[in-house]
Amino acid sequence: MLVFQLAIILLASKVAGDVSVRLGQPSVLGKLLIGIVLGPSVLGLVHDTEILEELSQIGVILLMFIAGLETDIDEFKRTGKASSLVGIGGIIVPLLVGYGSGIMLNLSSIESWFLGLLLSATSVSISVQALKEMNRLKSRAGATILGAAVIDDVVVIIALAFLMSMAGGDVHLGTVILKKVIFFAGAFLTGWKIVPWLLKRFAPLRVTEAIISAALIICFMYAYLAEYAGVAAIIGAYIAGVAISVTSYKHEVFEKVETISYSIFVPVFFTSIGVSAQFSGIAENIGLIVSLSIVAILTKLAGASLGAKVSGFGWRSSLGIGAAMVSRGEVALILSAIGLERNLLSQDLFAVIVVVVLITTIVTPPMMKWLFTEQGQVKSNA
Repeated sequence: MLVFQLAIILLASKVAGDVSVRLGQPSVLGKLLIGIVLGPSVLGLVHDTEILEELSQIGVILLMFIAGLETDIDEFKRTGKASSLVGIGGIIVPLLVGYGSGIMLNLSSIESWFLGLLLSATSVSISVQALKEMNRLKSRAGATILGAAVIDDVVVIIALAFLMSMAGGDVHLGTVILKKVIFFAGAFLTGWKIVPWLLKRFAPLRVTEAIISAALIICFMYAYLAEYAGVAAIIGAYIAGVAISVTSYKHEVFEKVETISYSIFVPVFFTSIGVSAQFSGIAENIGLIVSLSIVAILTKLAGASLGAKVSGFGWRSSLGIGAAMVSRGEVALILSAIGLERNLLSQDLFAVIVVVVLITTIVTPPMMKWLFTEQGQVKSNA
């Protein structure tokens, strides 16, 4: 029953998050691990249902929306070069090493490039929470990570379209690029002109929380249109948050949306990642899982860190930025599903990739905690 599962998730995630913080780690690590314990792999108290997946999707969308609300636009502009170098570096190294790994696994050339592309993906939703807990989200490093994530998502999706066209699919590269150009142009124009106007029109309405409703409408529409254009929904939600962050309603929206999000949706998102983990039949592929996990972690860490170093960060901050880009999250899972559907991944390799993605997600928060110098005491928002 859904209400029982929600009660279990909220109770367990809060307790696990608190224990994680007491042990000196970000609370998100505890939530990820408790999801595995609650899920079918261990206790079987919570199951990966369609409704839970939808609630989880709302959670990650709201998490990135909040990140957008907290973004310092001036800092974001100043980190444009650094974000570009981190994003591109974090793509090139995993792509090339992933291709080489595919060749060593006797995959075809096109399958090997797809494996490299999978390893190039990044999802910073987990990193955003770790940054918040370390009070680093508004820092130069935080702005660089968020900007690099946008660049990474766009480049990887365009590269995927190119690969699909090479593989003989019905994907037209020009159409894919055009849809993304139209989305970003429309998103920025709408954020500049329409979003402030819409909030002002909602403000005088004689209904409860009109401004918050308007903000959520904007967030969800941006997320939907981003996904329709082939960009991750979380990128659309982030841009919506940035658009609202420059209005006079920023603080009101932030405070109330954060309360809504961290009360239910964000804990469900973090915990559901662990719940969805499947460990059956992985024993025979344990060597491959370990090898690909090491490749996935080190290549993203090396590529993104090098980009950060070239752009002027110190080595420790550069490694911290690289660590924040390690998590592949839902972006890689979506790409994996596409690869399975297009016969670019075998069923066995798909199962391996799912576990590798989970591993990269779990190791990201403690790596960030270790590499970043904390500013203030770590706190748990969830």
